[in-house]
Amino acid sequence: MSNGSNKKVTATDVARLAGVSQSSVSRAFSKSSSVSKTKKARILEAAEKLGYQPNAFARGLTTNKSRIIGIVMRNVGNPFYPEVLEKFYNKLSERGYQLLFINSENNEIKEDEISQLIEYSVEGVIITDALLASSAVQRFLRNGISVVLFNRYIYFSGCSAVYCDNYSAAKKIGSYLLEKGHQKPAFISGPTNTSTTIDREKGFKEALFEGGIVTFPSEDGKYSYEGGFDAAIRLLKDNPAVDSIFCANDVSAFGAMDAIKKMGYRVPEDISIIGFDNVKTSGWASYELTTWLQPVDEMVEHSIKLLLEEENKSSDQPIMKGLQGSLVERNSVRDRNNG
Repeated sequence: MSNGSNKKVTATDVARLAGVSQSSVSRAFSKSSSVSKTKKARILEAAEKLGYQPNAFARGLTTNKSRIIGIVMRNVGNPFYPEVLEKFYNKLSERGYQLLFINSENNEIKEDEISQLIEYSVEGVIITDALLASSAVQRFLRNGISVVLFNRYIYFSGCSAVYCDNYSAAKKIGSYLLEKGHQKPAFISGPTNTSTTIDREKGFKEALFEGGIVTFPSEDGKYSYEGGFDAAIRLLKDNPAVDSIFCANDVSAFGAMDAIKKMGYRVPEDISIIGFDNVKTSGWASYELTTWLQPVDEMVEHSIKLLLEEENKSSDQPIMKGLQGSLVERNSVRDRNNG
């Protein structure tokens, strides 16, 4: 019920009805409440009677904690990142935090985006696929805002990072294709200026080299459907003998598969395709893509713990945490050993 007027109900009103101090009301609505269970129950009952809703911003001014986490994401067209965003939202909500989402339109985070995060007094920032200049890092740190990179790392940036062990994963993918009898593999990469692309190409290259394949064709698929589509066409026009393609993410693999079919080839009978991420679409009947599962839930959990200093209280140095994933086999890779 409400208090029967248009007047906004305040913590003072709740304190008066419950017979407690205003500070007790504030503590009762805090996750770290030191109020007794009996007193808290009385406060919550009074709040419900009056229709009281605590003001998160006002509470932030009192506690010097906004309980807001910023997340900067650029490539929202890649289904991997909306899935990641949903997981961050759910995990942070469980801890009593709000999420301030910024969809960066440029490769590098802009000054006004940095200023917006600082103005909202975010307690930390998660950066996914947007580039972060060292000057931006310093601005955040000067304002007491910690930064964690997600799904990539930048050495000497001063930022902790959580990512899939892309090098190890790509090496296992290369070995897997060789084990399936493929001798003419190719690679569709993402932008070459990220640790994600560099490590995936490096691991793939090393596996092939150990299997006796010294060189292989490669094209930049830009981590996008259109990029993967165009890259596959270029690859096959110049290298018609290609029997398999490792695409550095799933969405470029979808583009590559559709391009291959448009050119009259079959997947996997003529050309095997393997992706990376295991987004939901990869299991659709139209793709049934063999891919690498990133341990996203684990990555999100570790990122939050690092951001909130639950994992690095004893260290003043950035922490780099690489996590293992696993291969998900579907129907886009042919076993050539069986004819």
